[in-house]
Amino acid sequence: MKTGLFLQRLALTLVGLVLLLGLPALVKFQQFQTMAEAQMQMPPETVTADSVRRDLWPDSVSATGSLVAVQGVTVGAELGGKILEITFESGNRVKAGDLLLRIDVTAEQAQLRSAEAAAKLTRINLDRNRNLRTNHTVSQADLDTAEANFKQATAQVDNVRAVIAKKTVRAPFAGQLGLRQVNLGQIVEQGAPIVTLQTIDPIYVDFSLPQQYFSVLQPGTEVRVTTDAAPGKVFSGRISAVNPVIDQVTRGVRSRATLSNEGELLRPGMFANVDVMLPSAQEVFSIPATAVLYAPYGDTVFVIEEQQDKKSGQKQQVLRQQIVRLGTTRGDFVSVTEGLKEGDIVVTSGVFKLRPKMAVVIDNTLAPKARLSPNPANE
Repeated sequence: MKTGLFLQRLALTLVGLVLLLGLPALVKFQQFQTMAEAQMQMPPETVTADSVRRDLWPDSVSATGSLVAVQGVTVGAELGGKILEITFESGNRVKAGDLLLRIDVTAEQAQLRSAEAAAKLTRINLDRNRNLRTNHTVSQADLDTAEANFKQATAQVDNVRAVIAKKTVRAPFAGQLGLRQVNLGQIVEQGAPIVTLQTIDPIYVDFSLPQQYFSVLQPGTEVRVTTDAAPGKVFSGRISAVNPVIDQVTRGVRSRATLSNEGELLRPGMFANVDVMLPSAQEVFSIPATAVLYAPYGDTVFVIEEQQDKKSGQKQQVLRQQIVRLGTTRGDFVSVTEGLKEGDIVVTSGVFKLRPKMAVVIDNTLAPKARLSPNPANE
């Protein structure tokens, strides 16, 4: 009897201990399970998106070129001498014929007065001989000698005046001056450089393409030029001349295009990237370049698909990571040759923080507009 009562009490004690210890553990387990389910059901991520579109992109061929001034020269002294006056500063803009500097012409002015006096005397002698010749007082040879002396004296006057004019340096055309290379009172030699002068709006870009493009390089063909000196800006122009001779070393065709240089961001001597727009075009599937997640194992995009939630039964938008093969890039867009079809919706921003099967919500309110020819200055 006592043994049975003891075993009964021991069983009740064990049951009590199990209930006392197991109930809190069960509650805690249910709490962890609830938290795990809450973490698995994260709120949808807000993304921007765009559809895969079918576009016609004009074919183009790229080249490297150099910018050249339409008119550019280093203004020099035609004759040597001492600089008496400088009327410009470095970087000034000038018009054709504006005075730049004067060189001392004291000696030439004295020679001019002497030459003018000699010319006046020969003129008087010529008139006298003409009058005497009408009376046959002098011979025809004397008259011819007087005429020759007058012409020589007149030519001497013109020569001295030309020397004086050459010692007055003027701008040969309108443009922007460079750095001044002379100073007041300096003695300059004949041909010494004074300052550079450039006309840079419009401006030329010279480039070379392989000979197989000779047939399509025609005056008037559109070109688009970019340079790291003006990031994000595209300069448009047209081919103005094509060299008819093929380079025997490179087998390339030298061409020149004329660009509008509003704002004068382009300067002679700059390196430039030139895209020549060919008359043909190619059909492509294009997406914004920001939609691509670049990786060593392959480039991917996140495609947005509509699926039904198994628990709630509601439809939601989820992500599918798709490997793609990319083609050429044009402005803010990149072409896709494999992996997508027209009409697919792809995420266009923040793709590095996304993962497959994530629920998303599309909001393009603040999405930047992608352009084939971006121009940040218009934003």
